[in-house]
Amino acid sequence: MDLVHGLSGLLVGTLVGLTGVGGGSLMAPILIMLLGVSPATAVGTDLWFAAITKMAGGAVHQSVGQPDWTVVKRLAIGSVPASILTSIILFEIDSGQIKHGLIITALGTILLLTAAAMFSWSRVQKAVLNLGPRRTALCRRHQPALTVFCGILLGVTVTLTSIGAGALGAVMLMALYPLRMSGSRLVGTDIVHAIPLTIVAGMGHFIMGNVDFGLLGMLLVGSIPGIIIGSLLAARMPPVLLRSILALVLGATGFKMIMG
Repeated sequence: MDLVHGLSGLLVGTLVGLTGVGGGSLMAPILIMLLGVSPATAVGTDLWFAAITKMAGGAVHQSVGQPDWTVVKRLAIGSVPASILTSIILFEIDSGQIKHGLIITALGTILLLTAAAMFSWSRVQKAVLNLGPRRTALCRRHQPALTVFCGILLGVTVTLTSIGAGALGAVMLMALYPLRMSGSRLVGTDIVHAIPLTIVAGMGHFIMGNVDFGLLGMLLVGSIPGIIIGSLLAARMPPVLLRSILALVLGATGFKMIMG
């Protein structure tokens, strides 16, 4: 079984390396649907997997000055308290069956939303850039509040499902900051914000006993070479095709989880 866990980490690591964002969304479904891990343990373990891998990615982005720290702070103001509150609510839910059902339903829903976000990547950016001057000025005036609100949404979804900080977060940032965010700055900001969020959410699941550190170690052993392989292959494969394929897989997986 350890070999299977390592191969799962390798697969997800490769997808992350290939797509930049979105690939990590498959980790929790793989743990639940293919490896038989309980939903709560899958989410808790995946959160620490994401936190550790994003710390490495965040260090690289910070070294070249890519994250937008103002946007990171705005997102964190909403996401961190929302994550803590969501963890408290999960802790107070007594029935394991209800809790697991809630996590499965939320996970399937966020997978479908992530798939939709990946399909609409370029369309969102184009639509926002084509807004008239009045609407653009209105959006800029409300950017801080809207960013905090997006952070709240991410805090809830990431704590419930361990996913959402990648593709969903990136599309939110693209919609709110179409001119301010270049491709590299968008990814860097998204990754750096995800670090405190996944750590806080992961701590909540750790307190609830939902983290399997042996499983986490095997996933990390596989993911490190996977990210390297995926990054090397990414230059040879069209990113639009990769994201389309991944979106289809995420959508199908989300639909299957919701339908049972």
